[in-house]
Amino acid sequence: MKKKPVIKCDECKSQHECCLTGAWVDLEEAKKILKLGIKGGEFYQLEEDKNFPSGYRIGTSVNDNPCTFLTPKGLCSIHTIDYNLKPVHCIEFPYENGELAPFVEYLCVAVKSKRKKKEAQVAFR
Repeated sequence: MKKKPVIKCDECKSQHECCLTGAWVDLEEAKKILKLGIKGGEFYQLEEDKNFPSGYRIGTSVNDNPCTFLTPKGLCSIHTIDYNLKPVHCIEFPYENGELAPFVEYLCVAVKSKRKKKEAQVAFR
């Protein structure tokens, strides 16, 4: 059995980097978040997706732009108001369905640094 890598987000010095491309949120989660009335926080691109509990997902950004709920200080405005309303996708990152997310090596500083170390070790052999 393959051992899962341990990612310690709370120790990351760049915790906001994984939010620089937004996230997919279940439609029902989005409805609850909108009730918070967070200035600037918006959702885009409603899509059908059977992997989400409601059957629909909606994005927190357009294309690869930062999440609209990310504050200028690099904090999640949802998290600062009510952690319980933070999207499951965001809480679970860098994992999706129990596995490392497909784009984790591009979005997660901790995984990037581990990959660079491994590449450097291979290069010096």
